[in-house]
Amino acid sequence: MTDDEILLQLQSSSLPFMAYLGGSLEAVSQASKSATMSFHPKADLCLTGGSIQGGFLAAMLDAAMAHAVLAASAMSMVPPTLELKVSYLKAATPGPHKAVGRVIRMGKSVGFLEGELFNGEGELIAKSSATARIVPREPA
Repeated sequence: MTDDEILLQLQSSSLPFMAYLGGSLEAVSQASKSATMSFHPKADLCLTGGSIQGGFLAAMLDAAMAHAVLAASAMSMVPPTLELKVSYLKAATPGPHKAVGRVIRMGKSVGFLEGELFNGEGELIAKSSATARIVPREPA
């Protein structure tokens, strides 16, 4: 399965949470075990003061890392998250964001993942690391 085939298959699936976050998958790479996603969160995800609530940022990072596993495994594995750590480096505001997820190491049953979230100006606003259980994907 090529990167383009994986990308098309993943882009054709409809996930309500992705629509809510204004998210879309932009690119995958089996070679670099990565996925790049864009998000366009709106003001209804903000706390008082205008910054996006951190749980939504964590969801963006988690989605990018999960898509990296799907790409790295040629769509054969899914990664239920066992542990997720997020470091918030700068407040996020409504508008365009980019998340990049990477597989650092993937064994038969456990994967180690990392993610980065950038705002529209290209500034790094959050970083994540996760441990995921690696399980076979159910046939569609």
